[in-house]
Amino acid sequence: MTIFSHPYLIALHLIFVITWFAGLFYIVRLFVYHAEAKQMNEPDRSILINHFKGAEKRLWYGITWPSAILTLIFGYLLWIKQYGGFTPPWLWLKFGFVLGLFIYHILCGRMLRNFQKDDFKYTGMQMRMWNEVATLFLVAIIFVISMKDTFSWIPGLLGLVAFSLLLVAGIRLYKKLREKK
Repeated sequence: MTIFSHPYLIALHLIFVITWFAGLFYIVRLFVYHAEAKQMNEPDRSILINHFKGAEKRLWYGITWPSAILTLIFGYLLWIKQYGGFTPPWLWLKFGFVLGLFIYHILCGRMLRNFQKDDFKYTGMQMRMWNEVATLFLVAIIFVISMKDTFSWIPGLLGLVAFSLLLVAGIRLYKKLREKK
């Protein structure tokens, strides 16, 4: 069995999907704390902002970008190995969500560059909402993969919208609870 055998490709693809999502979840969480640090008094503000700038840069270039690239490479090899280039209809839907995730990734990179230049206009709360976008992609992709040909897009879309609304409600509830303290 070689590294290009089906079980190895699945394992490697999943490992890098997980680390890519971990990087995306954590980078935006760092953005939340970075944005909130801007509201602090000196010297805490400068100390924390410098810390977050370093942590964000190391995470982005050391974990998140490499994981994204390796996810795409192993996903491509898995697609060729498993389907020979043929694409079942459900896989097109997955590819669409992966494209959306990659656009989200690029937008996070733009946010990182702005944070690094101290040119960022979003609040911690806005970043908390942005953090949940990756969750929506994760849920959508996992459901498409799990359901494959039995996936019905209308109930799936309605479920994703309902899940999105629950996430927004949870974030708003969290904000209210935090403000009471």
